[in-house]
Amino acid sequence: MFYLLPTLATSHTVTLPELLFSRECRQSRQTEWLARHTSTLISFTVVAPGPIKDSVMTRKIFNHGLKALCQRAEQSGWEIKEQASFALATGPEGLLAIDAPARVVKEAMIALEHEQLLGRLWDIDVLNPLGKILSRRDFSLPSRTCLLCNREAALCARERAHPIPDLITRMEALLHDADKAAAV
Repeated sequence: MFYLLPTLATSHTVTLPELLFSRECRQSRQTEWLARHTSTLISFTVVAPGPIKDSVMTRKIFNHGLKALCQRAEQSGWEIKEQASFALATGPEGLLAIDAPARVVKEAMIALEHEQLLGRLWDIDVLNPLGKILSRRDFSLPSRTCLLCNREAALCARERAHPIPDLITRMEALLHDADKAAAV
């Protein structure tokens, strides 16, 4: 497992052009990995509202998620062909090439997001060997809900329905609870 050191977070304020370029780079990495492995690919990032995407908090959330992903792969008997973590100013990212059917992996990742305290803060995309991203809709599941209310998260984000400090406070509380549970 390739954890990221929280103390090395940049806490850089990310601009929209940087964010868009980062997404293009992520897609290029995904395409590269799919060509190299021709297997299921997990692309893992952290939900990080606001302009700071790489912080002590987001790296800790990422590390919890990476550990949970690897444990689930081990429990399921899936071979991880390759794994990498990227410490980027636009937020931590992880890629895992998995030797297992994409639908089975996506079902397990959806379950993981529901079971884990921090699951709501993880964005776990599963791509099949042809590069198609499997979505919650493919499994007749509703969209994810907001961190602070029961509305669809995408709606609240688009409308900027909640102040960023309130969202960050909720994320910190979830991280605190997860850290406490992991210490037991």
